[in-house]
Amino acid sequence: MLDFYCYPKCSTCRKAKKWLDDNNLDYHDFHIVNQTPTKEQMSLIIEKSQLPIKKFFNTSGKKYRELQLKDKLAQMSDDEKLTLLVSDGMLMKRPLAFDGEKVTVGFKEEEFEENWK
Repeated sequence: MLDFYCYPKCSTCRKAKKWLDDNNLDYHDFHIVNQTPTKEQMSLIIEKSQLPIKKFFNTSGKKYRELQLKDKLAQMSDDEKLTLLVSDGMLMKRPLAFDGEKVTVGFKEEEFEENWK
């Protein structure tokens, strides 16, 4: 079963959700702000993705800019980044989809086709 973390007001999340529905995929829908992944869950997701933790930050988000993370992340340890990331779902790039092995961050139709179809 696919865990799908999204923000309902986000147009990209709505497009990704529509793609999942159109392709008849079963998924658990999580509101990324109200049901943010735990530190342990996020650590596993990052590990399985083999992506740098920075890729999981919503760098175009208001919260990211408010906290001036562009300048601060480079000086932080991965554990500090992870703690910060799970502290507020609005800091996370979305949608985030994870099936226990594969991960997609954001929505690109070709990535969804490759990973979830």
